[in-house]
Amino acid sequence: MRGTFDPLESFEKSKQLVGYIKRNKTKPEVYKKMGFKSGLEVHQQLRTEKKLFCRCPAGIYQKDGIYDAEVVRHMRPTLSELGEYDGTALMEFKTKKEIIYRIANTTTCTYDIDDTPPFKLNREALKIATEIALLLKANIVGELHITRKQYLDGSIPAGFQRTAIVGIEGEISLSNKKVGILQISIEEDSCREVADIGHQRIYTTDRLGIPLVEVVTSPDLKTPDEAAEAANYIRFLTRSTCKVRTGIGAAREDVNVSINGGTRVEIKGVAHIAHIQDLTHNEAFRQKSLLMIRDELVRRIHDRNRWKIESIDFDDDIFHSSLPQIRHAIEKGYHLKGVNLPGFSGILSFFMQPGRMFADEICDRLKVIACIEKPNMIHSEHWHYEECKEEFEKIRRLFKAKEEDAQIIVWGPKEDIPLALETIEERCRLAFNGVPNETRKALPGKTTIFERVLPGPNRMYPDTDSAPIPIGDEFVHKIMSQLPKLVSDQLDQLRGWGIPEDALAFLLRNNLTPLIERIVTEFNYKADFVGTLLSHRLKNLMRKIKCPAGFHFEKIYDLFAFTYNNKLELDIIKFMLPVFYMHPDMDLQAVLTEIGFKRYGRERILSKISLHRKEYRKIRTSKSSFSECKWMMKRILKYAVGNMPLAQLSELINKEGARA
Repeated sequence: MRGTFDPLESFEKSKQLVGYIKRNKTKPEVYKKMGFKSGLEVHQQLRTEKKLFCRCPAGIYQKDGIYDAEVVRHMRPTLSELGEYDGTALMEFKTKKEIIYRIANTTTCTYDIDDTPPFKLNREALKIATEIALLLKANIVGELHITRKQYLDGSIPAGFQRTAIVGIEGEISLSNKKVGILQISIEEDSCREVADIGHQRIYTTDRLGIPLVEVVTSPDLKTPDEAAEAANYIRFLTRSTCKVRTGIGAAREDVNVSINGGTRVEIKGVAHIAHIQDLTHNEAFRQKSLLMIRDELVRRIHDRNRWKIESIDFDDDIFHSSLPQIRHAIEKGYHLKGVNLPGFSGILSFFMQPGRMFADEICDRLKVIACIEKPNMIHSEHWHYEECKEEFEKIRRLFKAKEEDAQIIVWGPKEDIPLALETIEERCRLAFNGVPNETRKALPGKTTIFERVLPGPNRMYPDTDSAPIPIGDEFVHKIMSQLPKLVSDQLDQLRGWGIPEDALAFLLRNNLTPLIERIVTEFNYKADFVGTLLSHRLKNLMRKIKCPAGFHFEKIYDLFAFTYNNKLELDIIKFMLPVFYMHPDMDLQAVLTEIGFKRYGRERILSKISLHRKEYRKIRTSKSSFSECKWMMKRILKYAVGNMPLAQLSELINKEGARA
């Protein structure tokens, strides 16, 4: 009997043993000691009219559930040029997935579903990719060679993605270091996933084929903060071209993480840069946990080659359970198996990530590889162990298990159970080696789950349908002559203008440096006022109110031009902005009427000071000069705004008050 085993206590003890600290409380020295290392693969959609290898329109998305036809595919792996299979392809083949593509005629052609060869590569996309590569200070290749990158998850109907390297050996400048750029590639985007349940996966093909640029950094990022800073820098750089798509899904980051003793693990499809710090932090500690599990298993089990799981069939006649998960499985007609894991006591409940233990690593693989939907198992170190204590004591007796063993009950369709057992044994055997090479998927809670085995070099091979494309010096020099400012130069410029640090990310993310420069140059307005108006007041409006149709940042130029041409004081823009933002097509003279603006001379405005001071002193409850000034400003504001500087008015009120 296991006595008073408490999985929550076991989880917390292992968490303390690993030394897990929340990311915002972790000092850089901790990452240095762990040997934290990260690199990025940033994927950015390019704003082109057509797709990369066909003439279908790019950027048009079908509504879920609305499509003209379906195509069904079953994927199988192919041999590489060296006569070998890629490990990821073999794993996907095991799943026996049926892939369904929902097709809209307006966005899909026979190339997309792999019924015809590719058209010639989109030259507009190549030009944009080359511009981005030059901004990254990369060396442009003399000849573009299109290759095939194998994907057997069904995300591309052909089973491979066409991709080509545009530039190599670039660099970016972070706040404290330079980071190398290994390569910049141009490639076609994959399908959008709609559903993945059991052995069926559904995609739409509207996103398929949209041109992407992929930027791969070297693994020079030594903290989660550096990883996020590098991702932001690349985002700002691509947006500075004004030739990339924005919005959800237009840019996605794959983040590679490793620590000393671990291995490269890829976190796939990170949609929000703000999540990178926590995701990489949690992955580093997950790898540390796996290394500690490895050391413990090696200490306990001396001959790992002879280690294997034991399994036994259960049915309702011999296994009666009140557990709702098991009752539900039996009602669905699922097959149940009991599994004994020799020497794994305390391992299943070992800390992995916040709220996740080692048993979750097995559970996730059962979903992905054996295609058994969750819940698909329960184990002897379950969070609510007391609820299933009786069942597992019965199982331990059936297995004649030792005190150091752990047990699992797994269920699913009978035909999936053999692969489920194979998956459980494989994941447990991998624990003897430490950190497995794998791709993981980011979850909203900033943790990750297993997605697939990490691809190897055997997935890449030449595309025999596409001829090499020369990239001449004239083509490169023409693009080079029209490059926007480097992000590092823009940062220096914004800081030189005195714009606050908390404003920089918003301005760069929306490529507003050229707009500020234009307003400052043409109207001689202070750059810090323009930058703060955009990054604080406008940003606050955009956070509260969804961006109205017809509004775009360039319209802000019209607001400043109107103020300048009508000889209005600059403060009035703060009052006009909310109305102008919500009604971007409204005549600006009408905006003035809407905010109640009227022309008043300086003398008339100043005459209000003594009048309102007398009124205030009749009713005042405080002798504070600040309260008096604030009260008076509120009443004189409607006369002064747009007619005289508000700072000057405040100064005059204070002076008059001091004399009085």
